[in-house]
Amino acid sequence: MTGPTGSRVIENPIINSPYRRPSRHFAFDASGITNEIIELRRPSSHFIPVPRPRKSGSSVQHELPGFGEADIAENQLVNGVRQALERWRASGRPNITPTTRRLIEYWTNPSRDNPILYCQLEAAETAIYIAEAATKCGDPWIRNELDTHNSEYSTGLPRVALKMATGTGKTVVMAMLIAWQALNKAAQPTDRRFTRKFLVITPGITIRDRLRVLLPEDDETYYRERDLVPADLYSSLQQARITIVNFHTLRRRDKTSSSEKMTRLNTAVLQGNDAQEIGAFAESEEAMVKRVCASLRGTGEIMVLNDEAHHCYQPRVAAEADADRRVSATERRDAEVSEAEARIWFSGLVAIRKHLGVKSVYDLSATPFFIGGSGYREGILFPWVVSDFSLVDAIESGVVKIPRVPVDDDRPSPDVTYLDLWQKIRSELPRHGRKTDVVSAEGLPDALEGALASLYSSYRREYAHWKESAAAGEPPPVFIVVCSNTAVSKMVFDKIAGYEKVLKDGTAVLTPGSLTLFSNVQDGRWSNSPRTILVDSKELESGQALSKEFRQLAAKEIEDFKAAYSRRFPGRGEPEVSDAELLREVMNTVGKPGRLGADVRCVVSVSMLTEGWDANTVTHILGVRAFGTQLLCEQVVGRGLRRRSYAADENGYFTPEYADVYGVPFQFIPTVGKTRDLKLKPVHRVRAEPERRHAEITFPCLSGYRQEFPDASPVARFSSRSQMILSKRDLPIRTETAGLVGPSDTQSPETFLALRPQEVAFRLASRVIEHLDDSSDPKPWHFPSVLKIVTQWLMECVECHDDAKVGLVMSSGLLQQAVSKIRDSLGWPEGTPAAKTIPIFQPYQSSSSTSVVNFTTTKQVYPSASEMCHVNFVVLDGPSGNSWERAAAQALEGLKGLVEAYVKNDHLGFFIPYSHAGHGHRYLPDFLVRLKPTEEGIPRTLILEISGGRKPAALTATKAETVQSLWIPAVNGHGGFGLWGFCEVTDPGRIRQSITEAAKALDGRGGTGDAAS
Repeated sequence: MTGPTGSRVIENPIINSPYRRPSRHFAFDASGITNEIIELRRPSSHFIPVPRPRKSGSSVQHELPGFGEADIAENQLVNGVRQALERWRASGRPNITPTTRRLIEYWTNPSRDNPILYCQLEAAETAIYIAEAATKCGDPWIRNELDTHNSEYSTGLPRVALKMATGTGKTVVMAMLIAWQALNKAAQPTDRRFTRKFLVITPGITIRDRLRVLLPEDDETYYRERDLVPADLYSSLQQARITIVNFHTLRRRDKTSSSEKMTRLNTAVLQGNDAQEIGAFAESEEAMVKRVCASLRGTGEIMVLNDEAHHCYQPRVAAEADADRRVSATERRDAEVSEAEARIWFSGLVAIRKHLGVKSVYDLSATPFFIGGSGYREGILFPWVVSDFSLVDAIESGVVKIPRVPVDDDRPSPDVTYLDLWQKIRSELPRHGRKTDVVSAEGLPDALEGALASLYSSYRREYAHWKESAAAGEPPPVFIVVCSNTAVSKMVFDKIAGYEKVLKDGTAVLTPGSLTLFSNVQDGRWSNSPRTILVDSKELESGQALSKEFRQLAAKEIEDFKAAYSRRFPGRGEPEVSDAELLREVMNTVGKPGRLGADVRCVVSVSMLTEGWDANTVTHILGVRAFGTQLLCEQVVGRGLRRRSYAADENGYFTPEYADVYGVPFQFIPTVGKTRDLKLKPVHRVRAEPERRHAEITFPCLSGYRQEFPDASPVARFSSRSQMILSKRDLPIRTETAGLVGPSDTQSPETFLALRPQEVAFRLASRVIEHLDDSSDPKPWHFPSVLKIVTQWLMECVECHDDAKVGLVMSSGLLQQAVSKIRDSLGWPEGTPAAKTIPIFQPYQSSSSTSVVNFTTTKQVYPSASEMCHVNFVVLDGPSGNSWERAAAQALEGLKGLVEAYVKNDHLGFFIPYSHAGHGHRYLPDFLVRLKPTEEGIPRTLILEISGGRKPAALTATKAETVQSLWIPAVNGHGGFGLWGFCEVTDPGRIRQSITEAAKALDGRGGTGDAAS
């Protein structure tokens, strides 16, 4: 543990990489967080992180307790699962399907342009481990404990909760889970562990609309945008059937559509009445399930993904759970509404399980806690949480913005004025909506005006910094205000944005807003594009028409945005969307370039800004309402946590971004650090352009090769590559064990060491024969010849060091390597017909083309020639771009008489399977080049590799040999893909010459022309 213990102000809270498992954390003590660093990952704990202000004697904390050792308790299930997950990773992730392994390797590839955050990988891997590997790896206790908790709390629904702080990418994890399940089901249709049917349930319209990125066919689908699925597997992903709904659709509808009966139905649901009473006038459970899951019916169970899953729980009648806490009438009403919503959501899941079948339920939430009124003590973590990446973890890893709240001021008072602002101003503000209270912008309490002015001064500095930075072309920073009711929100909105003031003589004049950058009144008239908007999240999320009250409040905004819509889409006339849809579009596009809300700088919200509101430009938050629970504090602050830039510094860490928060008594890390300005990397969309279809390149998709050998007996042709050394580097020869007392003992791998050379030769020969006879016509008469060759190989090519013996070659790690060396050493007598190589095509996909390319990148790019490349850019590898790849593209474009089309092999799905050191690998060459056809009209394609000495020689040689001796003979022998050849360039000065020579070799039907220098 390091660091001073005096000051608690931390200059830079980011102490972990966002892409690796956290290995350090700040220590807590009874007063809160310290700046002492512990060199371990923070255990998952449940605590209430509200540090006391620096001023002593504060009276504002009576609703929200501070830190204390009694407030912290470890989450045993989460920590136990973490340990099991680490053991599984360390042992090579055993007991998973090949498809799952392929996905994890793709997600963890260190050369990814779009790396997966560690918190996202951990959540997905936790779900995978529990579903596929835990029981086989000796951890059945995880599933047993989950079953126990689900039986007690969820009537046996198979729920698994993944806790991730707001802004850390829960949607990415949902896409990873869908890909994992759907691709496994496509590869193994009979495996009951997997499904291709998914029901995604959300708490509101905003999230439902935003989660369209989970649909493979969506224009902005995350599988492409976040590069979650290899290109060659994308077609299999299309088999997934995904339905996204609000939980409101789980409410059983009235049979007659009578408004009176609908009222009775809603009342019955809210009061928790039994099914018989509800069923008298509501649709049946089965009918509701059929309606909601219309596209998911059929054989096989479904997987449910609950987004913001803290809204979904089984309420119980244990009101005494919160009896020790005073509850206001407002809190009681809020609790009743929450309980009713939870009842609808949870009972809907139970009905779906009953009538359709539920394979698993994955709950995702930043705050999976029971809330007040649930029947459980408020703030208790859902017992089925298995993965936890808390807000403190996210801050220490730099994944989210850092919320900063007031910790001191110079007012002569023990209170920090703008920390818990509501306690000072609530008596001076209207308690009800505008139906009963007459309000004026001139009647704001002094403390509220001071908070606005103080926080605005900070915003003004942030705005000036934005104007001068490289991000000036992007949307501006955003200031949000969360109010208690419509009356307060109208007062604040008018004060900020301006309003029409009626003078004593009856004339009306426009009064500009007091905060200039937010004023909608400019030069004595309303601006065409409002800088400040007023929203009511609850109304907009309900999906119903706007209330008369809010329509009056937002009349001017609606008019302005209709005009903006008409300007953006000339010729359409009046918008074809409702007022509510229009305002929801504005609210949900705040901070989105080129959208209706792009220029908005301030959002005044009547109630909580909805979950799923994902603007990443929020820099300032003001709370003008009560915050009686820490859960509510975290949810409000969560609206400002999403980072703007994911550019890493020279150490691979993110730099701090901050959100300044007034009026929300909440803090994790006290900091005075400043944001270091890192330029945003430009993002390029790389895709196949329809107008370039003439340059499309089609290629075969192989998963391996099968060789048909002649009937003649094989002979040995050993070379330096046939050599193998056995030593302690492969396996320890002796291992000593000892207890605290008593004698020690020594063990050795007797199972292998005791094998006689003849027995080793016999076993190895059997394995080689299995590989030789992989056709449908086995040839067991090869065994005597192969046994003789294996015996000769053991004597001439195997060296034993460090007391090792030839029996070690039979260990699983060395056996495949030995078989490969022997097989590669086999030859055939003179005059014997050559072995025929047969291609093994990928299941469900024997070919693909450049038309599948569609992804984003922050790497440097070279704009390709439209007449010669189907894809608009050549992505250049390396931090500063690969000059060789640029030169190759330019050289190919200069060979127009010879080259018809080319493409960089990036997200193309083209790979060549090969074996190295006993393990299977995938080789991705650099370019595919379509040459001018032969005189007979036969298509010709060249595989182009740019080596340049920057790649390991041995590995490069293995790849090249596989291409020439297996892949090309298999494909050319098939005859359905024309002629293919290979060209490896090792000299940048001879790119054009090398390509020309390789083309000549291919024209001569060589097919394996290596034009390397």
